Amino acid sequence: MKQTRLYKHILLYFIVITSLLTSCVDSRKATYFNNIGDGTTSVNIAIPESIIRKNDILSISVTSLNPEATEVFNKPNTSGSANGTISGYLVSSDGTILFPILGSIPADGLTKEQLKESITKKLIARQLLTDPIVAIRRLNFKVTVLGEVKAPTVIPVPNEKISLLEAIGLAGDLTIYGKRENVLVIREENGLKKIKRINLNSTELLNSPYYYLQSDDVVYVEPNKAKIATTNRSTQWLPVVIGVMSLAFIVVDRLVK
Repeated sequence: MKQTRLYKHILLYFIVITSLLTSCVDSRKATYFNNIGDGTTSVNIAIPESIIRKNDILSISVTSLNPEATEVFNKPNTSGSANGTISGYLVSSDGTILFPILGSIPADGLTKEQLKESITKKLIARQLLTDPIVAIRRLNFKVTVLGEVKAPTVIPVPNEKISLLEAIGLAGDLTIYGKRENVLVIREENGLKKIKRINLNSTELLNSPYYYLQSDDVVYVEPNKAKIATTNRSTQWLPVVIGVMSLAFIVVDRLVK
């Protein structure tokens, strides 16, 4: 009977110590758009046209009324890179791609539309094709999501369109400890790193130029104060809990004997 009561006291003490290691989180900070009511919000965001940069990998296809003349421009293209053989046109360190017959073509700093126009004009000027249609797709479009999400990851984006919310969803959503009012987006533009803080609880996100992510954007979710406090308390109390439990087991063992 004494042993049973002793076990109960030890269990109760352990539960109390464990509860001290946890912290309460305001439920309002664990939801998205908690200050948004019913209604409509005007959205005026254009999907950003990303700039082609060195080391990008491009898929380029050409069509025209003459399939035989077009065939040479659509043969599988492979390029060497640090990661091995790749399929597509690699933008080299000098900012150019090597295109069949046309040779070296500047690509770095252009949009896909601008590069398409450049290739089209060269094909017509050299009378290689009549009314050519050029299509360009970026093969290495990706974004990275780090921090307080369930599954930090690098996300490939084949269709070159992804919103901040989609990226967070693909990373398993924010944990209960993620700062929803202070999500960082790190973006490179014109050789500079730009950092933007996004509030997921505000309607301003829906009209932000950072709503749609660009290739190589990095999304970082910071931990909130509850996570930091929990970590600090766990570090402080863990030796105490271990010591108490060890002492309790020794006492119980001796009583049993």
